[in-house]
Amino acid sequence: MIVTGNDEEEIKRLKVNLFPEFEMKDLGRLKYFLGIEVLRSNQGIFICQKKYILDLLAEIGTIDCKPSDNPMIMNQKLFMEERAQLTDKGRYQRIVGKLIYLSHIPPDIAYAVGAVSQFMHQPQEPHMEAVMRIIRYLKGTTSHDVLFKSNGHLDTQVYTDADWAGNKSDRRSTSGYFTLVGGNLVTWTSKKQKVVALSSAEAEFKGIARGLTKILWVKKLLTEIGFPPSKPNQILCDNKAAIQISENPVQHDRTKHIEAERNFIKEKIKTRVIELPFVRSEDQLTDVLTKAVNGRIFAKCLGKLNVGDPTVQL
Repeated sequence: MIVTGNDEEEIKRLKVNLFPEFEMKDLGRLKYFLGIEVLRSNQGIFICQKKYILDLLAEIGTIDCKPSDNPMIMNQKLFMEERAQLTDKGRYQRIVGKLIYLSHIPPDIAYAVGAVSQFMHQPQEPHMEAVMRIIRYLKGTTSHDVLFKSNGHLDTQVYTDADWAGNKSDRRSTSGYFTLVGGNLVTWTSKKQKVVALSSAEAEFKGIARGLTKILWVKKLLTEIGFPPSKPNQILCDNKAAIQISENPVQHDRTKHIEAERNFIKEKIKTRVIELPFVRSEDQLTDVLTKAVNGRIFAKCLGKLNVGDPTVQL
């Protein structure tokens, strides 16, 4: 159990009441919890899953494998190939299951893990090769942490993006978003959309709607703990057409099929809950959640998200 708060006396009273009811031990400041390691320094708080990664590498016999610089080959699209050789289904499911749990902390493998998890029912050799590339990437990034530090504000920003019709099997789009509070990464998602989008603007528009639901959750949480937002939250998108659809007060026939989402977004813009600034594609951080990018873009995005080697960040 993790106990946190800003009232030391209340925390002490809670522990005093818990100890007689449950067999518990006070371990002091948080250092390790469910595979997550916590490191503190003058710069901030680092969290990682180094031990979990090393245990995984040892379990599958890849502790001495050659590291990879990114978790997926650039522009790689996985799909069910005809007459491709099947791989060991049980081993595939065990490894991918552990990777899914691991992807809850480092956002750098979220897209790659989401891609390989779509073939759990009948994995083929190309899918296992993609899984092993993720493993080799983890081998070279066992020391990578996510840094949380004070930036002097609690502004909420969501970077949202979508890879239109990127799935070769059903042509559904993959959308993703990063949520930052006070300049720190707090939530992220990489997920295939439930329906086929007929244009890139529609795919990006659905991504904005998903980002908005997360902003509303973060806004409610911050308000409950005594930090209500003082200005509109930002949803940053690199598709001008999607932004114009959201802000346009006139309903067009071409947007009737997304009318509910459009009115949902328009309502929050009108009440100044959110604003939709445009972000250039080269400054879009969410590319790593929607597609397999090259090593330069990958490293650039992770650097801006404070994800990397703590010895370098320190």
